[in-house]
Amino acid sequence: MLAAALELHRRAHAGEKPYICPQCGKGFAQPNNLRVHLLIHTGERRYRCALCGKSFISSSHLKRHRTVHTQEKPYSCSRCGQSFSQMLNRQTGAKERLFVCSYCGKAFNRPKKVEIHQRVHTGERPFSCATCGKMFSEAGNLRKHQRVHTGEKPYCCGICGKGFGFTSPANLESHLRTHTGEKPFGCSICGKKFSQFWNLKIHKNIHTGERPYKCPLCPERFSDPSNLKKHQKRHHTQTHYFYMCRACGKAFSGLSNLEAHERVHTGEKPFRCGTCGKNFSEAGNLKKHQRVHTGEKPFRCAQCGKRFAWICNLRTHQQSATGCAAEATGSIGLG
Repeated sequence: MLAAALELHRRAHAGEKPYICPQCGKGFAQPNNLRVHLLIHTGERRYRCALCGKSFISSSHLKRHRTVHTQEKPYSCSRCGQSFSQMLNRQTGAKERLFVCSYCGKAFNRPKKVEIHQRVHTGERPFSCATCGKMFSEAGNLRKHQRVHTGEKPYCCGICGKGFGFTSPANLESHLRTHTGEKPFGCSICGKKFSQFWNLKIHKNIHTGERPYKCPLCPERFSDPSNLKKHQKRHHTQTHYFYMCRACGKAFSGLSNLEAHERVHTGEKPFRCGTCGKNFSEAGNLKKHQRVHTGEKPFRCAQCGKRFAWICNLRTHQQSATGCAAEATGSIGLG
């Protein structure tokens, strides 16, 4: 037993990580850490907050979350005495260090975190998607976005096998309730329970009298997006008909536009590439992807004649210091 504990401790110094996640390849020094990590992929969250119903993958995460409800602030700054609900940093034998954002004053325990946070203020987006050119402020967000192009679905429902790509374990947990019938979100006023948080949010409008869903064609307002949809169907069919997303309340002028939008919430990808089998949520994205196989390059630089498969790559080329940048203004050509 002591030998095993010593071996685990030795890995902390050696940097050895022999326990590998079969889903993403991330390594861990201890098997228990791997078991906790695997819950990210399965979506399983065993530890539930009794006060709000939110679930967590570990007991330590739940314990940290509870301070939101209890207002407990067990961590005190040794310099000024101010108390906090969570510990930002503790280093053995070292002074506490806080790195503060020069724009808003928010404090972080590492300078790298300040650097990432400040992009909220500066608008900097240093991470670019090589496929479509879309820019991101964090590398993690870029990795999630790239699943749109690769078709990767790391989160899988263990009951029906449905895969989720551009989503999180929390969204998978939400999907699982369609099978279990679980309703963890309860109204604090009347006690009615809901399986999805957004359903509870809409329901609360009944008690508060709030009507956030406004008809774009008349002054009428509604507490529920479904009532707005009924109103538009009854009163505005001759002028302009709007289709309403039940998940977020966004309105669309055509049913096909609504169906395409709803895939953002469901993760559905009905358009399959006949060459490699990758799935896409929109036909337009599939058409762009197929240029990988066909070699088609419809976008031409008017200055040097070089051709590109995607317009974002053409724009990047024109803005780079390759000789085209100085004369690139408006020089996007087709054909």
